[in-house]
Amino acid sequence: MSPGAPPRARGLLGRAGIRTRIAGGSLIIAIMLSVVAGIVINGQIKRIVRDGTVAVLASDSEPYVVAVRNEPAESFDAPGPAQLVAVLDPSRVVRLDTLPAGLAVAVARGDVRSGTSVLSAAGVEHVVRVTPVEGLHGTWTVIAARAAAAEDPVADQLRNLLFGLLGVIDLAVGLTAWLLASASLAPVARLRASAQTLSTASGSELLPVGAANDEIAHLARTLNDLIERLRSSADRERSLVADASHELRTPLAILRTQLELARTQSTSAEELLRDIRGAERSATRLALLVDSLLELSTLESADTARGAASLEELEREAEEAAERARFRASGTAVEVDYRAQLIRPAASVAIGGADFGRLIDNLVSNSLAALGQEGRLEIVLADGPGELTLTVRDTGGGLDPAFEPLAFDRFSRADSARVHRAGAGLGLAIVAAIAARAGGRVRLDNAPGTGLTVTVSLPSRHGGPGPR
Repeated sequence: MSPGAPPRARGLLGRAGIRTRIAGGSLIIAIMLSVVAGIVINGQIKRIVRDGTVAVLASDSEPYVVAVRNEPAESFDAPGPAQLVAVLDPSRVVRLDTLPAGLAVAVARGDVRSGTSVLSAAGVEHVVRVTPVEGLHGTWTVIAARAAAAEDPVADQLRNLLFGLLGVIDLAVGLTAWLLASASLAPVARLRASAQTLSTASGSELLPVGAANDEIAHLARTLNDLIERLRSSADRERSLVADASHELRTPLAILRTQLELARTQSTSAEELLRDIRGAERSATRLALLVDSLLELSTLESADTARGAASLEELEREAEEAAERARFRASGTAVEVDYRAQLIRPAASVAIGGADFGRLIDNLVSNSLAALGQEGRLEIVLADGPGELTLTVRDTGGGLDPAFEPLAFDRFSRADSARVHRAGAGLGLAIVAAIAARAGGRVRLDNAPGTGLTVTVSLPSRHGGPGPR
């Protein structure tokens, strides 16, 4: 519908269903084609009827053509009651004439020429056929005529038959379009009913996919993918809320207890200050836990990475993260080693510098917690064909093999000696979420009793080569 169409027409079209629009559109197209076909066929009907009249005139003329050729001296028999015939000898003398008066005058004047033409006599049109015949003493002329109005009944009958047939065809097209549209939209109705059922009931059911590999089946598969993603997202949200509620309950209870003790049992300013500082530490841990939860929720709900950075920029982030690790390890016997092996520093990765630094900090925090007071932490940044690889390796004893499949789950904590201080269990989950949003992956190489190696691979886009 064009923008300039009347609002009423647009409203009617908008309220009509798909089946009605398809059937109505097919019917309109069929009617338009029928009009064009009717115009063309009507012309053909006129031609066919006229050809029939010409054939009748030829039949009326034939006995006199034969008589002129064989017995021109004899008198000619009178034609039948409905036949209009005239015969002229070579000197233009009328030997036979049953034509109407007007036509007779035209014949006498010689206005009638060879072939078929339409002449008017007393306001009545006649189809006239003139046949020259070679006979005795020269060329004779045989003229046959019929009233043009005699063609109308035959033409009208053919037109009525034509219009009736076209009308039946149009109705058949509309009905067929309606039935086909109904059959084609039946799976859509089933999808709608199934979707309505799914919207009011919980479970793992999906929309039915028809056996035919058509557009509706493709739509059903696409909607099923959407439903599965929405369910997965809802499950993650429910899990996050449940986990957060569980994790926040304990520190909140501790904080409330500390504040209550500070209010009721502190007997001196020093004890009150100690209790307040304990409550402050608990509040700080709560704030860190909430920040980590918000960060993880943001990462998991986003579809694409936040920003992009060149390998050169990411190298600076990695170097700064290594410096932060050295600062945190100061006062211990932990050795922190950092190396960068970049071939194409101008290549880029779909990850922001801040996210990359946070990723390294989380891995470093886990390693430092596992190392305790001594050991070795190695951070290596290298690029290869089409990807950037970050490796964080420590000698902190590795993971319990039973805990390894759960390492990337939220709030998961190992019971082994690897964890020596309190943590929310969100570090590796955040690392996995950051890597996934950048299109990368995280791999654990666990050596129980020896150490753990975490490898993060991020796809990179081509950049200009340059020596490092």
